[in-house]
Amino acid sequence: MKNIPSQIEPIIRLNDVLIGYKEDEPLVQIPNLEIFPGEIVAIAGPSGVGKSTLLKTIAGLMRPISGSVEVCGKSNPDRPDRGRLGYVPQSLGLVRHASVLHNVMLGADAGHNTPIPFIGVCLPSSLAKKKAIEAINSMGLEEKISEPIRRLSGGQQRRVATARTLAQCPELIMADEFLSELDQETIDMVLGEVTRYVKSSNAALLVVEHDITRAKMMADRLLVIDDGRVNPFITEPTALEVNI
Repeated sequence: MKNIPSQIEPIIRLNDVLIGYKEDEPLVQIPNLEIFPGEIVAIAGPSGVGKSTLLKTIAGLMRPISGSVEVCGKSNPDRPDRGRLGYVPQSLGLVRHASVLHNVMLGADAGHNTPIPFIGVCLPSSLAKKKAIEAINSMGLEEKISEPIRRLSGGQQRRVATARTLAQCPELIMADEFLSELDQETIDMVLGEVTRYVKSSNAALLVVEHDITRAKMMADRLLVIDDGRVNPFITEPTALEVNI
């Protein structure tokens, strides 16, 4: 793990956390885990061990069985303020009948909408549309901007979901297998854009990745869920360190 200044607060902090769907059958136990701004952390492990469940718990979509989950300064059950957390689930969550631009604007609006005084509602700002178009272009989808999602391939839909999150400009991105269905050239492009955003904005990226070689390549830290615990993946005695 790279050296983190002691005064920097983690963007994710888990203490004595049990996650899962049944109290008597927890999937993962996490005594302590901290992830800091500017970090890219990948989680690997066999199918069914709780990788996606861990992401959903951190994102506030599930309650932990026990313990404390703090994300972007908010402790469960409170969720981060709108726009601070960007999440790319395996299911993508796209509006299939709507256009690429409409879907990406949903993310941009979350991060860049403009409140109307005394009315309590928000309207899309010119900045939101600008960020949406920039994100679409960065994913190589400029020619698909008006295309409905249902007409896109699976890989193109994944790029739309990634663009939606980048347009939001969040402090934390969480992504579940967001590089699946992509060829190697597209993987390099998408990963390059996401990494560039994370490092330039001092955001954090937490990603579930089944390909351990790719996970090692992309991440500052690689964590592996094994036998119900989250452990650092270490290839050399001092290669990776993690406070778990």
